[in-house]
Amino acid sequence: MARLFRVNFFNNGPNPGSVMLFQRNPDGNPTALSLAWFTKYNYPQTRVSFEWTDDLCFVWSDTGPLVPGIVAEASQVIPADVEQRNQITLKYDRAFTFVDSRQSGHAGVLSIIGDVTIPPGMASAGIGMSGQPTFLMPAAPNTIYEFVPHTQYWIAFGTYASSQVLDVTALGDAAQIGFPDGISAMDATLNPEGTWKIAPTHLAAEV
Repeated sequence: MARLFRVNFFNNGPNPGSVMLFQRNPDGNPTALSLAWFTKYNYPQTRVSFEWTDDLCFVWSDTGPLVPGIVAEASQVIPADVEQRNQITLKYDRAFTFVDSRQSGHAGVLSIIGDVTIPPGMASAGIGMSGQPTFLMPAAPNTIYEFVPHTQYWIAFGTYASSQVLDVTALGDAAQIGFPDGISAMDATLNPEGTWKIAPTHLAAEV
């Protein structure tokens, strides 16, 4: 059963900007790029909130070359899980599409097969959560992509757009948000000096 999560962001810094949630690269795979999962623009002394479920999905996007800075909105989203629907094929026949969602013999891993029809350099494929892409890799023919899903959430503040491809090595101000056992709502506060405070929510109605 899907679990509902919430993060309340408090901007106690001096500047307006975009707060962003993202996930770190699965297993450190250097070819899988993280995306700006959720973003919201906000002003100092304001609060914005994010809610999501941990439902997984397969995604592809007609990105062209996959490089940091581009916006890679999902062109197709197909539900996935690590047990029953953990493999899918990406094909091209005048357009890209996912086909043949099925169970693979490799439980715990989400796999995407790029079949022989895939023209290189035109699209990217990967996984997402709660209907939004989190990781993408360049789509290529005769290639199998494997992702090990995890729930390592991070937050950053700056100038970001939703579904923007990230260079996570350049995000020096990012902070990890962990959810302790039994806790599904966290507060993330950006302090005036640029540091972060991450703690279970103090908003009683949302605990």
